[in-house]
Amino acid sequence: MRVVEKFVSINGEGQRAGELALFIRFQGCNLSCTYCDTAWANEADCPYEEESPQEIVDYACREGVTDITLTGGEPLLQEGIDELIDLLSKHGFHVEIETNGAVSLLPFCQKRRPSFTMDYKLPGSGCEKAMMTGNFAILTEKDTVKFVVSSTEDLQKAEEIATRYDLVNHCAVYISPVFGSIDPAQMVDFMKQRRLNGWRLQLQLHKFIWDPEKRGV
Repeated sequence: MRVVEKFVSINGEGQRAGELALFIRFQGCNLSCTYCDTAWANEADCPYEEESPQEIVDYACREGVTDITLTGGEPLLQEGIDELIDLLSKHGFHVEIETNGAVSLLPFCQKRRPSFTMDYKLPGSGCEKAMMTGNFAILTEKDTVKFVVSSTEDLQKAEEIATRYDLVNHCAVYISPVFGSIDPAQMVDFMKQRRLNGWRLQLQLHKFIWDPEKRGV
């Protein structure tokens, strides 16, 4: 498995925002979003360490943090990711997968199911055509759909998708601004105007605590 970072920090977003987590970041992605803040990890020449699922589990056991976030890039593209999820779950870890919405979740729900934080890429990302909306049927209350918003058009599309697939009634729905591109107050106004009950606005905590460009946090 191609590991580019391993570190302990707080979850900056999602249902466990503010809680300690051990992050494992993998190299490589099948998308190239306009606002990607980890594009460096997606480059073919990005340095990485080859580690087996068992080596990653051994590291997690030594660190002593019970929440594990597997991220990237796109972690579900990693060979051996299903084995890693199974091993971590067997050791009692809570496993969260941050996935980009362009990979089927079904193969990863057959054994010990992780929780998913799944992006839906809005028009501003440049990658909306890659979205696999069939994934919505797999999500449960322990999962999250995250809409990263850069414009009013994105907000309108997020509402359209959430309504069409009735997302608030079977998973958590979050909207988050592209850092520096849209005023969060504008997003709150949209939520108020449209009476978006059950939605949650979330700012990326780690970008307020540390420099937005800082890695390993």
